[in-house]
Amino acid sequence: QVQLVESGGGLVQAGGSLRLSCAASGGTFSSAFMGWFRQAPGKEREFVAVINRSGGITYYADSVKGRFTISRDNAKNTVYLQMNSLKPEDTAVYYCAAAQTFLGPFGSYKEQHKYDYWGQGTQVTVSS
Repeated sequence: QVQLVESGGGLVQAGGSLRLSCAASGGTFSSAFMGWFRQAPGKEREFVAVINRSGGITYYADSVKGRFTISRDNAKNTVYLQMNSLKPEDTAVYYCAAAQTFLGPFGSYKEQHKYDYWGQGTQVTVSS
């Protein structure tokens, strides 16, 4: 059983930056694809980014491409989401997730059903 704990959320002004962290325990972190998702008030949860096991391949939602960077440190069992040039529309609860089954193309890991474990989320609020 994998446990995921996000941290690093908070309140930031538009144009600012935040770095989210997600610490994993209870499993083999380096064997999982790791994803970030977010859910804004009144909206469905949506894909943000995913990274493969080695950290060498990443994939982003169009809405964050060029502003957000996903990375991982397998020695620390942690995945990160560096968020720059934040916009009010980035306001959401951000969740990390782990996928331990590998079927289909890497881009299909934008789909939530691909993930086996989820964290509890961390709130990000961007003021205008």
